Amino acid sequence: MKEKYVLGLDYGTNSARAVVVSAKTGAEIGTAVFEYPSGEKGIILDEKNPDLARQHPWDYLQALAAIVPAALKEAESVHGFSVDDIIGIGLDATGSTPLPVDKNGTPLALLDDFSKNPAAMAWLWKDHTGHAEAVEITALAEKMRPQYLAKCGGAYSSEWFWSKILYCKRSAPDVFYAAHTWVEHADWMSAVLTGTAHPESLKRSVCAAGHKAMYHQSWGGYPDQEFLTSLDPALGRIRETLPNRAYSIAEKAGGLTEEWALKLGLPTGIPVAMGAIDAHMGAVGSGIQPGVLVKILGTSCCDMLVAPLEQELPDIPGLCGIVPESILPGCYGLEAGQSAVGDIFNWFVNNIRPGGEGHESLTEKALKLKPGESGLLALDWHNGNRTVLVDQRLTGALLGMTLHTRPEEIYRALIEATAFGARVIMERFLEYGMTVDRIINCGGISGKNALLMQIYADIMGRPLEVSRSTQTCAVGAAMAGAVVAGAAAGGHANFADAAAAMSHADDKVYVPDENSSRQYNRLYALYKKLHDSFGVAGHQDALYPVMKELLAIRDEARQA
Repeated sequence: MKEKYVLGLDYGTNSARAVVVSAKTGAEIGTAVFEYPSGEKGIILDEKNPDLARQHPWDYLQALAAIVPAALKEAESVHGFSVDDIIGIGLDATGSTPLPVDKNGTPLALLDDFSKNPAAMAWLWKDHTGHAEAVEITALAEKMRPQYLAKCGGAYSSEWFWSKILYCKRSAPDVFYAAHTWVEHADWMSAVLTGTAHPESLKRSVCAAGHKAMYHQSWGGYPDQEFLTSLDPALGRIRETLPNRAYSIAEKAGGLTEEWALKLGLPTGIPVAMGAIDAHMGAVGSGIQPGVLVKILGTSCCDMLVAPLEQELPDIPGLCGIVPESILPGCYGLEAGQSAVGDIFNWFVNNIRPGGEGHESLTEKALKLKPGESGLLALDWHNGNRTVLVDQRLTGALLGMTLHTRPEEIYRALIEATAFGARVIMERFLEYGMTVDRIINCGGISGKNALLMQIYADIMGRPLEVSRSTQTCAVGAAMAGAVVAGAAAGGHANFADAAAAMSHADDKVYVPDENSSRQYNRLYALYKKLHDSFGVAGHQDALYPVMKELLAIRDEARQA
């Protein structure tokens, strides 16, 4: 059979990308990236409300029209390739990033009356305006529906679906009442491509519904009417627009419409897989399977595990959900993560502007430092804490500064803080009986910053592998396209086959350095003191010795 290809679309926080991938080998023969033009690097911000982060859905459509033809044009340079060889499409987007839409499924921001209203735009995952509503949802669920919280880590987050909708109702009632329903970004994109955006025909993805909107099969789908109307009577109307079934990425959203086929330069009717959250597709693209922890390292970080459906799992506090088939069909999907990683480093370089230093120069200087040499210890909560504390009202911190502290020391301390946060997450999985045999990293940072990867290996005490692709989320989306296309069309019968053919790890493995790990264990014990003292209500740890212990570690490191 002539070689066949699949198209993966990845809608990230600041940009969107497309990749044309061989279904047989995973070779990437065409890529394109589009930077969102609206706001600041694609994000609509508000100086008066630092918790606000929105995106204009028009940027998503512009991106689609730009990246697909560009990726196809690059692919055409490969001998024998034809657009007729594209057999499937998959896609992902950030989440929870819901859009308010009208009764026809049109985002309100695409209507003249709401085009400049941030509340009518997509509410980006990092929007925390609903933090008070998240606390309220958690409190009511504890009283009425504790099973809801048990499946989402014990607390509802301001990053998620219902917090944002409830905040919209209270802060922008004109938008709330103009919206017929709310749709996750990934679900809207698959609906756009397949002509199924009308609320009565639109399909919802189980990963976004299950991890962000309290959807679970055991209680019949989304939260029940009684619970939502107890939260706010107006939410009952939204519940009526939501289906009782959600779909995995192994299922089709539909076929590519004639309209979009013409715009993109593709054949009409190509099967389009259900969309998913970008981190979930990154896990798929990394070849996730039971025992493999996948870390998607970017502006934030997501940590993904899967377990067979027949395995009895405990409810794990602090997770972003345990959801059947949210990542892989036939498996539970377990999601955790950090609300900021790369964003912290960008904040330091772009906002603090340390003597004009950039990422490269700071990394080069930080590389020369020994673990503990700076005497610094940071908390990685600059955008709140997602796991395990589930508290977006926590903030970052830096301890141990003196008049001699240098920018590269702070930069390294920030990297170390995110690695300590990663270790907290891994240890929470292990504490509740999950197995971590391998750790695979993907995302832009993992392939660019060897210093960060070595620090992560030293602090986590585990070898770290890296996905070979620089577009792993898009490759995961392409794998979904290959599965919905099917083996008969040149795709794959299931995700195990797709992973065997299309997912590849880099030859480079970061192995922990024994001496560095020993030193970092001492620092991690101090990090945990700060973590629990500031992050756990009622926890009282003795912080008095922390500064002095940091100085002792610093002095030892410098004398070694």
